[in-house]
Amino acid sequence: MKRKQVAVIVGTRPEAIKMAPVIRQLSASRALAPLVVSTSQHRQLVGQVFRQFGVRIDHDLRTMRAGQTLWDLSGRLVTRLGRFLARERAAAVLVQGDTSSALFGALAGFYHRIPVGHVEAGLRTGDRYAPFPEEMNRTLIGSLAVWHFAPTATAVKSLLREGVRRGAIHLTGNTVVDALRWMAPRCDDREVTALMGAEWKDRRLVLVTCHRRESFGEPMKRVARALVKLAREEADIRVLFPIHPNPEVRKAMVPLLGRSPNIVLCDPLDYGRFLACLRASYLVLSDSGGVQEEATALGKPVLVLRDRTERPEGVTAGALKLVGTETDRIVREGRRLLGSRAAYERMSRASSVFGKGAAAKRIVRILERDLTGKRAGGR
Repeated sequence: MKRKQVAVIVGTRPEAIKMAPVIRQLSASRALAPLVVSTSQHRQLVGQVFRQFGVRIDHDLRTMRAGQTLWDLSGRLVTRLGRFLARERAAAVLVQGDTSSALFGALAGFYHRIPVGHVEAGLRTGDRYAPFPEEMNRTLIGSLAVWHFAPTATAVKSLLREGVRRGAIHLTGNTVVDALRWMAPRCDDREVTALMGAEWKDRRLVLVTCHRRESFGEPMKRVARALVKLAREEADIRVLFPIHPNPEVRKAMVPLLGRSPNIVLCDPLDYGRFLACLRASYLVLSDSGGVQEEATALGKPVLVLRDRTERPEGVTAGALKLVGTETDRIVREGRRLLGSRAAYERMSRASSVFGKGAAAKRIVRILERDLTGKRAGGR
């Protein structure tokens, strides 16, 4: 039997991490085969991730331009993805999460009447502008998808409230846990030592990521001031901040952080090195959704540099705390976790609220069943 092709649309590093286990599972299928499409939103970073997972990119659409607007990017994405799907015989399209690549991949699939699967469906903050534009992207994809692969019971409930048919929703867990479980045995503390020097083991490592579009400008500067203050006051910590390549992030962060001796700035890390640093960290400050999930699975407390999260399960589990971008609040909550063993221990218990590492297998089994047997239903 000829294997049916599933077009897997990937644009950014987080998408690559979360789709790599699905692509590997599709590659092992007797009925289906992955057709991996990179839109090049994070071209080099996606390439890094896929090399580590042994995944090959079949097509690179090269959509990025320097200084582009969201609407410029959107136009190129839907045009190039539409033309690509017109050429290729895909039985289904898979998109992940909430990026522009995911939204316009789903829309292009819909235009060609190709059924769309949404990996990590149903996450909501309830505020269409936070995160921006991701919250609206997710919601719109929910109107286009045939399969809604929800990572948690909370996500299932959100989809049901929005009128998605129960039979179209599949509770799978989050594929980021699959990726973490595959990669974790392949990295160790030597990666951290190479970045921080051997003396990092004598201090507590604070890992930071910050890149959300809604935090550009003054909010990021407030975060930077908080980091400088914590690094100055807490002599036994060492802060590691892999800086996102976006020029807006670097413009806000580097001038304020570059002179602090306790803060190490570096370029974005490949997934193996980042995961090694995450495992070695004492505390995490981040506005990344994927980091919230990974840290929760590893039992690493996260101060979330946002006012809302579409991952409330981590807050309920006690692993995440929303602190926003106000300098004083970040410093206060950082001091509390660094200074109180009891407060720290309450947030440092590993939790499986985001899954146990079998999400990709569940997703591919559902696709195999519906694409080679009975027809998949819609909303």
